[in-house]
Amino acid sequence: MVVLGIDPGYAIVGWGAISFNGTAYAPMGYGVITTPAGMELSFRLEQIYDQLEILINKARPDAISLERLYFQNNQKTAINVAQARGVILLSAKKNSIPVYEYTPLQVKMAVTGYGQAKKPQIMEMTRRLLRLPEIPRPDDAADALAMAITHTHAAGTRLKAMIYKRGQG
Repeated sequence: MVVLGIDPGYAIVGWGAISFNGTAYAPMGYGVITTPAGMELSFRLEQIYDQLEILINKARPDAISLERLYFQNNQKTAINVAQARGVILLSAKKNSIPVYEYTPLQVKMAVTGYGQAKKPQIMEMTRRLLRLPEIPRPDDAADALAMAITHTHAAGTRLKAMIYKRGQG
């Protein structure tokens, strides 16, 4: 199974592609899509879409694992991130790739086994699980890899069935 994990944003979109055979992970690549500050949002969204299309064509994922948007204090930022998520969802739909959404708590549990894990712990466990020589940088790419790992833990489990049943998968 190939999973493309995505940490959504409109300035920086983290991505990480992994292959999982049921017992072992193989990192396929990771990085970020960046858009310039000051660029009109519609152009930023187009850039995200275009770059995501390239990634999808290279990785050919079986699933996309996406961080679920949660309320933030800055409403403008939350709205812009939601619009970027819409572009990501559109790209997945156009490519017939199912999308599975996970909360930060679900990521912490899947990657570290501990719901109160801190970011450095998640990043280190991501590195270890993928057998990488160092923690992936920037943080957005590491977060995206953790999203992909989370889906491999949930795939075929009751958690996946629950998410899908609620119409969120």
